[in-house]
Amino acid sequence: MPLLHWVNRNQAEETATQVPYHLLKFEKSYGDAEKAKENLIIQGDNLQALKALLPLYGGQVKCIFIDPPYNTQSAFEHYDDKLEHAQWLSMMYPRLQLLKELLAEDGSIWITLDDNEAHYLKVLCDEIFGRSNFVSNVIWQKRVSPANDAKFFSSDHDNILVYAKQKSCWVLNRLERTDTQNSYYKNPDNDPRGPYVTMPCTNRGGAVYEVVTPTGLVIKEEWRFKKETYD
Repeated sequence: MPLLHWVNRNQAEETATQVPYHLLKFEKSYGDAEKAKENLIIQGDNLQALKALLPLYGGQVKCIFIDPPYNTQSAFEHYDDKLEHAQWLSMMYPRLQLLKELLAEDGSIWITLDDNEAHYLKVLCDEIFGRSNFVSNVIWQKRVSPANDAKFFSSDHDNILVYAKQKSCWVLNRLERTDTQNSYYKNPDNDPRGPYVTMPCTNRGGAVYEVVTPTGLVIKEEWRFKKETYD
């Protein structure tokens, strides 16, 4: 499997093991204490926070979502997003190692990034989580109008890299269809497979052949499926 190499990679590989364990210090509770007793808001360096969570939640977390710095070469008020590429990789590597340790066997991690670093992070995650555990690169539209000041292409999307801890154990929780969506599905001929929705059988660029209708009309079209499937 291809690996990324960068300056100080060896040190980055050892960082996670060298971070000391820290005890979390309770500061304040908010709202209904009983309802919120399992919830935590942790303020501090996230590498230290992840190490502090391992003894409590290692191997138990079902879903992780992280929104790391995109490394857009911009400086913001609360953090610096202008890291040299090798520094960014060294920053991400140990954190991903600890996040993997937190995941349950049927857990998953979702990482949002733009095109600045997403493709490098994909290779990094293939190494840490296993390429076979890659689920998908989910593309989400972040703007609906083009940027008129774009020098080359106006990017309208960001990426969400999705990895499972063990893909064979992970099950995607799908949203149930609404009553409105279910109303489109009918079963007028009592098909034993249940309600279904019809769609056109034609498809531009599909297989071309003749179909004879019950009235004897011959239709030559581009069809969605092969002739053998139609027969």
